[in-house]
Amino acid sequence: MANGFKYRRISKDDAAVLLVDHQSGLISLVQDHAPSEFKNNVLALGAVAKFFELPTILTTSFEDGPNGPLVPELKALFPEAPYFARPGQINAWDNEDFVRAVEATGRRQLIIAGVVTDVCVAFPTLSALEAGYEVFVVVDASGTFNPTVRDVAVTRMAHAGAQMMNWFSVACELHRDWRNDIEGLGKLLSEHIPNYRNLMTSYFAQQGRR
Repeated sequence: MANGFKYRRISKDDAAVLLVDHQSGLISLVQDHAPSEFKNNVLALGAVAKFFELPTILTTSFEDGPNGPLVPELKALFPEAPYFARPGQINAWDNEDFVRAVEATGRRQLIIAGVVTDVCVAFPTLSALEAGYEVFVVVDASGTFNPTVRDVAVTRMAHAGAQMMNWFSVACELHRDWRNDIEGLGKLLSEHIPNYRNLMTSYFAQQGRR
């Protein structure tokens, strides 16, 4: 192409997931998504990470302060994942243990989501891009004060080279082809997209199953 664009897809063999500061206190600041919708999106991204067996790293900032602890659902979903309670660094990339854990995955594509979008997501995204990683920001599993703040943060990260996605597009780009496992991914999607259950019901009916 004349502009030199190359479509680089997320690869399940080269991607890791970073869940940054989904903390009980910080989540109360999320106003650009309805609370139940946001929780569903975060857990859906977590389910995608587990389905494709992607290395996943959890981190929080200043848990003893007003930011609060990691939400229990994520801790339960990833009981064995590397988990870094940063003592105070706002940018997760400023924490050496966190960065070493990212490097230890051996992956060069980072799927990032967190709270709040303009700080806890944007700062490590920009730092990772500077360090040579490809970054895919999951916008609907990240949240902030209002849509205007979100849009400014998304623009800043996109201009720096990050790709903006939602959890559904992440799942589909990783899956590549329905024939890889239609029922497995279909079950995951139906658990987080109520209307998707209709598709699976129709599919099972065609297969002569309930």
